Amino acid sequence: MAASSSTGSATEPPGLETQWREIDNLNQQQLRAGDSWYLLDKRWYDQWKEYVHAGDQNSSSYPGKIDNTELYEDLDSYHLKERLSENEDFVLVPAEAWHKLLSWYDMMDNQPPLERKVVDLPSTVKVEVYPVEIYLCLSSNMESTVSACFSRADKIHAIHQKIRQHFNVSETAESRLWMRSTDTSSERLRNLNMTILDSCLSSGMTVIMEIRNADGTWPTSRPQIMRNSADEDSYRGPPGVCGLTNLGNTCFMNSALQCLSNTPPLTEYFLRNSYLEELNFTNPLGMKGEIAEAYADVIKQMWSGRHYSVVPRVFKTKVGHFASQFLGYQQHDSQELLSFLLDGLHEDLNRVKKKEYIELRDADGRPDQEVAEEAWRNHLRRNDSVIVDTFHGLFKSTLVCPECNKVSVTFDPFCYLSVPLPVSKERVMEVFYVSLDPTAKPTQYRLIVPKAGRVIDLCTSLSQATGVPPNQMAVADVFNHRFYRIYQADESLSCILDRDDIFVYQLSSGCVDQDGEEVVMAIYMRERSHYRDYGSGSNNYGTSLFGHPLLMSVPRAQCTREDLYQLLLKRLARYVHPLDPSEEVEEEEDEEDLYKAQTNGVSDDEGEEDSEEAGPSKKEEETQESGQAKEQNNCQSEASPSSEGEEKAEEEESSSEPDRGSSTEEGQSACGSTDTNSQDATDGDQSAGVEPSGKEEEDEDEDEEEEEEAASCAQANKRLPGRRRNTEKQKKALFTIQAVNSNGTTERGMGEVDGGFSFSSQPYIAIDWDPDMKKKYYNENEAEKYIKHQSMDVPHQQITVQLQECIELFTTVETLEEENPWYCPTCKKHQLATKKLDLWSLPEVLIIHLKRFSYTKYSREKLDTIVEFPLRDLDFSGFLLKKTVNSTEPPCRYDLISVSNHFGGLRDGHYTSYARNKDNGQWYYFDDSKVTYAREEQIVTSAVYLLFYQRQDKIRQPTVPPPVPSSSQPENHVSSQTHDGMDGASSCVSMETD
Repeated sequence: MAASSSTGSATEPPGLETQWREIDNLNQQQLRAGDSWYLLDKRWYDQWKEYVHAGDQNSSSYPGKIDNTELYEDLDSYHLKERLSENEDFVLVPAEAWHKLLSWYDMMDNQPPLERKVVDLPSTVKVEVYPVEIYLCLSSNMESTVSACFSRADKIHAIHQKIRQHFNVSETAESRLWMRSTDTSSERLRNLNMTILDSCLSSGMTVIMEIRNADGTWPTSRPQIMRNSADEDSYRGPPGVCGLTNLGNTCFMNSALQCLSNTPPLTEYFLRNSYLEELNFTNPLGMKGEIAEAYADVIKQMWSGRHYSVVPRVFKTKVGHFASQFLGYQQHDSQELLSFLLDGLHEDLNRVKKKEYIELRDADGRPDQEVAEEAWRNHLRRNDSVIVDTFHGLFKSTLVCPECNKVSVTFDPFCYLSVPLPVSKERVMEVFYVSLDPTAKPTQYRLIVPKAGRVIDLCTSLSQATGVPPNQMAVADVFNHRFYRIYQADESLSCILDRDDIFVYQLSSGCVDQDGEEVVMAIYMRERSHYRDYGSGSNNYGTSLFGHPLLMSVPRAQCTREDLYQLLLKRLARYVHPLDPSEEVEEEEDEEDLYKAQTNGVSDDEGEEDSEEAGPSKKEEETQESGQAKEQNNCQSEASPSSEGEEKAEEEESSSEPDRGSSTEEGQSACGSTDTNSQDATDGDQSAGVEPSGKEEEDEDEDEEEEEEAASCAQANKRLPGRRRNTEKQKKALFTIQAVNSNGTTERGMGEVDGGFSFSSQPYIAIDWDPDMKKKYYNENEAEKYIKHQSMDVPHQQITVQLQECIELFTTVETLEEENPWYCPTCKKHQLATKKLDLWSLPEVLIIHLKRFSYTKYSREKLDTIVEFPLRDLDFSGFLLKKTVNSTEPPCRYDLISVSNHFGGLRDGHYTSYARNKDNGQWYYFDDSKVTYAREEQIVTSAVYLLFYQRQDKIRQPTVPPPVPSSSQPENHVSSQTHDGMDGASSCVSMETD
């Protein structure tokens, strides 16, 4: 499948401003059915935007080739990862914009373009990011299946033709199709002109072709299924104690359905078939009764007592028909689904067939009782259904203009209460601290920082634990072996998400800037392939990133290849083994081998000395080696590694001639060693020389005698013939150094000036390893090790609040946000008025939505606060503005009937539910198709998201005795297994997350 999409080489792009203008204009075009749009990795796209906005063609933010690697499940099948989110994982660009970017930047080799079609669906036009993947087979051999992708707008005829083509079924053979969604059911596909969407086909389902026999009969009345449906037909269980099959990330829907299913007045309404008389097929705001009918079908199956689990496939399809946001199989919010469903059921069952226009009036000083009654009457004139009867209440809204003090009072209906959670002003963050000490492993810390703080606050908190000044710290987000972002000290901590891997690096000095005495270098580790990648139109070796990157502050005076090599060797001493003296072989350079002509040009004994200085275990050897090095000042330098035979020969020759020892650091430089660092072919810099003066200037403590001897060696080299100079002896290097872009994918010129390097922006350096050298000298296990600071052992204290506190927050005065001002009729302009909500009247069933998901323009987070709530006798009398005036008023006490839970974080999580059965009063735990008994003490956890309370005067006593849990229950159904509190509930979902 991995057909190459690379153009071979990118064309010369226009100016950066022109690039941005052209792509931005193209991205504004509207979606049209049939057009092609393309998926682009969000990180690459953001990098490109940063590059073009920087206005510097040589900026290190150059994005390199288009790279969608992070969007694929694997690089063999190139299947798209599940649950990718637009504008978070990827962006969509139209075909013309894609082709422009492709011509300017090219694409990673062998990656297929992610082209997707725009489809016209019943309620929307959208790019179909995830086509429907269906398994195809013949009824004669159902073990042999093939998968194929189709658009939801395709007809069933397209599937029919695909099966014929793949299984070589004759066009004259009479056939029929069946679809199988589970192991227990199959259904005939009769209309080949129906779309896949209308047929309720979804990813993961199987379509079976059955071919008529020669005698005119069909092989079976229905294709065989793995489990006999008679088993389920004979099952008899408690009504309502029924699971819901997860169709693919549909746990959010299953959780909301279980809560509504266990809402007695609504369920009894449907079981009595009262809905049939009230279906509203003409309501323009409704769904022509289809949502109500689909919901009724699910409820009747769940309460028949004949099913272990129900497949809500038709219901899911109907929801997608009328609410495009729920199309497909991505993760969604159960509260959003519940809101849509309640509104859809209300409009489908609205007893008001023709809504009249009603002009809303402000209170204008009238008594609250009068205004509230008027508002409720007006509401019922347009909205009258079982949903209003069961779930609607009334609250008072008071707005006050900050300029003229105009007070506006209105009474508005509500279907559920969305209550805020008290938000802590502090935040817990986990970071990895990388010390300057090369022998120290990274240390993981848990820090308490201000939630509204800045990066410098994070450094200050870490400074208290490490003793390192905050201004000697650099904070970075590390993703996929590279720096996704290097933060500035004044950036907001809200930019950092809890899931980010944050590394804090100690720098050698503080206040480092681009014009200062030191340069902060970002260093990547790359492994070079054995072979050049000629297929991409380049002469370079392919590389891949590995390990953890580093940030180092380097004196500008030491920005030479040789100095950098030594500094890096020291920095990596913990997990990079130095060359042993026995391995320091001398080899001749083969000038025809370009690869071997590109080594670093730094002697082995230099690397060995520096590494051993950093290592704690080789002090004695270091002293001995240092002494030997000063005695051995020979001008011979060694070429890069050759064949094994040459290594042995050179080693023997070296050992037989004592004066031909390894040269000193100073002598090596003075002898004009060949700089052989690998450079990008486009840089046009294949020269390998390093100016002798570059090293001499830095070695101020060099002996005069050694300087003179080194100078004479240099003079001798000048007299050597050209061929002789190309085969000078040179020490083998562990790795080479290359300037790269910020992604580490594209090599850049290093701007060499007077033997040093100059950088126009943040410098990124790659340490390139030959695979054999990496395997021999790089200890991957050691490189990955880290230690945990004692702060990690301190359990994270979860905040616990009472439900009543959340309701008090709901009724607290607040100032409107700038995005949602109020138009003051007196001032004749929009104002940021103060607003206060008060509860006036409550419904029979009160739904409370805990606002765990916090979204602002600066941050996104999920609050894991434990909200304690009563299971019985929740008293709202203290929150009601309307006080009880006589005994005929309904009481304000409620009992809990169901709960929707959300486990996990913002991007991935899992929904489950607890519910009390209306017939037997027993609590159950619903986890998709799995149902278990539950104890009341399990229900209060930090995962609670939606609470369903029923007013006590409406609660009916159980009509049947609660069942006794036993081990004789059917497998995969109600069992006596219980979950002990939060840990137990979590364990139930830990193996299967949506």
